[in-house]
Amino acid sequence: MEVNHSFYHLHQSIGLALITMMNLKELFFISIPLTAATLTLILGICIHRFYAKISGAEKRKRYHPVGCTVFHLAFNFHRLHDAMADLALKHTTFRLISFFRSDVYTAHPPNIEYILKTNFGNYGKGSYNYDILTDLLGDGIFTVDGEKWRRQRKIASYEFSTKILRDFSSVVFKATAVKLAGIVSRAAESNQSIEIQELLMKSTLDSVFKILLGIDLDCMCGTFEEGAGFSDAFDKASAIVVYRYVDIFWKIKRFLNIGSEAVLRKSIKVIDEFVYKLIRSKIEQLNNSHADFRPVKKEDIVSRFLDLKETDPKYLRDIVLSFVTAGKDTTASTLSWFLYMLCKHPHIQERIAKEVIQATQMTDDSSTEELAAGITEETIEKMHYLHAVLTETLRLYPAAAVDGKICFSDDTLPDGFSVKKGDLVAYLPYAMGRMKSLWGDDAEEFQPERWLNENGHFQAASPFIFTTFQARETGIEAGPRVCLGKEFAYRQMKIFSMILLGSYKFKLSDEKKRVNYRSAMTLQIEGGLHLCASPRLSSGK
Repeated sequence: MEVNHSFYHLHQSIGLALITMMNLKELFFISIPLTAATLTLILGICIHRFYAKISGAEKRKRYHPVGCTVFHLAFNFHRLHDAMADLALKHTTFRLISFFRSDVYTAHPPNIEYILKTNFGNYGKGSYNYDILTDLLGDGIFTVDGEKWRRQRKIASYEFSTKILRDFSSVVFKATAVKLAGIVSRAAESNQSIEIQELLMKSTLDSVFKILLGIDLDCMCGTFEEGAGFSDAFDKASAIVVYRYVDIFWKIKRFLNIGSEAVLRKSIKVIDEFVYKLIRSKIEQLNNSHADFRPVKKEDIVSRFLDLKETDPKYLRDIVLSFVTAGKDTTASTLSWFLYMLCKHPHIQERIAKEVIQATQMTDDSSTEELAAGITEETIEKMHYLHAVLTETLRLYPAAAVDGKICFSDDTLPDGFSVKKGDLVAYLPYAMGRMKSLWGDDAEEFQPERWLNENGHFQAASPFIFTTFQARETGIEAGPRVCLGKEFAYRQMKIFSMILLGSYKFKLSDEKKRVNYRSAMTLQIEGGLHLCASPRLSSGK
């Protein structure tokens, strides 16, 4: 999954609206209703100016209807994605008007196919996103367009498809999941609840870093001090980079090295020192092995890149941080929603556990370690129902609820409406997952069976309807190109699920507590997910 630039844009517009409302209220001592009325008038003027400046030949072009202003979403920020879903039911494609721009949001599959595949070259990250993200992510795959993107994509695509990385990642996922199961076991023995979302966040970072650089961060247990320092600095830096989208003074603050930008600079220094140290160690290890004619296992991604003569430390640093950004929270948030839905539907949880036990041939006397050893490529391939449940979770709770691209030149979408150069054209996975026109009358119900054919085998939907993993072409090479991390993410989620559900039964610690999402970069559960566990296998007793 990519860095979610469109959520950044949306967050910026809403943030500016909220800040403006507060400033008007404080400066002119007027009430919130009057403030809202004043700003509605301002936005009305913005809308009028948008259409007034369209002249000549442009007047013959059709532009999407205005669905709302940014203030509508500001007032509904606590239910942001549901508000967007409501708008998508009225207009499958609409414009959002804010102070400085208008953006296009669509839930129309032909439009999505057009921007992600048919006219792929006209849509990308753009210079605006690059300027904001480059201090942290450099020229990584999630900040660049054109030839730089194609080069990294080609190398990364090859590496992700190798058997060496597939086997190595499976070993890492199983070891990390067993360690997580141990924490769950200790909580179950003492009848304590656990906050599983935070544990999943830490465990996925441990997994990703092990696969990238071959080292154990051990965020779950906190035994590696330097690793804990990196993790903390990375979290701070990521949050501040996101904040740049609503902070109109960030460039001034960066120049003066004050406030949040001073914290960002310090955090990036910690990040760089840690990552560059590891990269230098990898390069030295490789050079020494050549000098001594000793073979070195090249399982982690950086070692594999070095083997391809990609030895520029800055280039490798950008790759590492880009993949940490992509893999850290998305898988963890999906697994959190997955476990929540299984607690709400215990019969589905039991059916998955049964599928796990049958596929791995475990018994009640088996240990968690034996269960992990029984998980192979063959057993993972047998988990059709688990695959369906994970996919149904992603349909209703996509890690990126909004995603999209910047339009590079004036264009006309398949629905006949025009978009302008510089417009954000975003699609709405969260809204689309709830549309009856796409999924039937039971669209809002959790029904994993919709993904199974008559033989009980998983069947995929169009990637332009189920948009969690973007389907795309490079613009040069033929054929659809899916998200690089798709199979990687599914393998991780399946292994974690098989070990956790094969070893424990889960239930909500408070069945009556309402669970909501937090309007953030990824669709996380507000306040975390508190669960109670009881053992299935002997290792948990």
